[in-house]
Amino acid sequence: MNNLKRALVFVSVLITIIFLLSCSSVSYDSIYPTLKDGQYDSEFPYRSTSAELQKISETIQRIIASAFYRVYIFDENNNYTLEDLRKDKIEKLAVKEILIDNSSSGTALVIYSGNGNVALLTCSHTINFPDTMIVYKSDEKGNATKYIESVSLKERQVIYVAGFPEGSTVDILVDDPKSDLAILGRKYGIQSGIRFPYFNFKLGNAKDLEWGTFVYLIGYPINNKMITKGIVSSPNKDEIGSFLVDAVINPGFSGGIVLAIRDGVPNFELVGIVHSVPEEKEDMLYPDITDKAAKYNPVIPYKGDIYVKKHSSLRYGITRIVPVEAFIKLLEENKEYLNKEGFPIFQ
Repeated sequence: MNNLKRALVFVSVLITIIFLLSCSSVSYDSIYPTLKDGQYDSEFPYRSTSAELQKISETIQRIIASAFYRVYIFDENNNYTLEDLRKDKIEKLAVKEILIDNSSSGTALVIYSGNGNVALLTCSHTINFPDTMIVYKSDEKGNATKYIESVSLKERQVIYVAGFPEGSTVDILVDDPKSDLAILGRKYGIQSGIRFPYFNFKLGNAKDLEWGTFVYLIGYPINNKMITKGIVSSPNKDEIGSFLVDAVINPGFSGGIVLAIRDGVPNFELVGIVHSVPEEKEDMLYPDITDKAAKYNPVIPYKGDIYVKKHSSLRYGITRIVPVEAFIKLLEENKEYLNKEGFPIFQ
């Protein structure tokens, strides 16, 4: 009799366990019905993503590009045109020479590290500066004339990766302004033993993204490594799969990465590179800025000289993304060269 009771208790417990597991499975499938559909997830991750995101964040680097210019300034009483500069040496015509530098910062993803070599992916516009900049004189109405005020000629350019050893400088391996992508590299030598964490998650497919797909973005806005989230809009804007994200980003995020999750954590995939946010330039009136120490009382009408300047306004919340397909195409087109140079990226 005791054996029979024990058997009945065991069967009852077993049935209860099966029932609970069944309910759990039903509940799980009801709450997360799209986790096993082979598509990118639109819902917030059902479990912690901290471990994976921390690992990926270690492959993100901050870059600084600086260009150095020699500026030739001409006498305001002499009206030189481009034809005049072509006929004579610019040094003879200029009344003054000065040196200036322009700098920009952005984000780069380490995509290869091996045999003492390292390669990074970033946006082309973060590392490109014009070779020549010309400032034209303005007439009384503020319109540009054909007469030149100054000419700036680029003498050299340097790209740094913050924290990299031996001066932190890297070279441009591949630059494609059309797709706004560039691959940077540095050869430290196999004997150096230098290795960097590199991105080894899957390259995704931006064309599989849908309205409302959930994504993570990682970059260096204003020199701070940050992770943010967003929702995909306007998927497949063009033939290569460009799309928009509603994430709020700041300068320095260009070159940052966009990650989507396919069928739940930890299935992260790289689907894009942060390109830019829309920018609008507006004409604004400014007080006399020649006197840096001047103070203005906001309750008293200003009566001094005013000047018109261009003011740039970022339209936050609309972020343009370069699809991962553009990166894959860039790799395919330059695979032979990159392999020859010692950068077998994603081989």
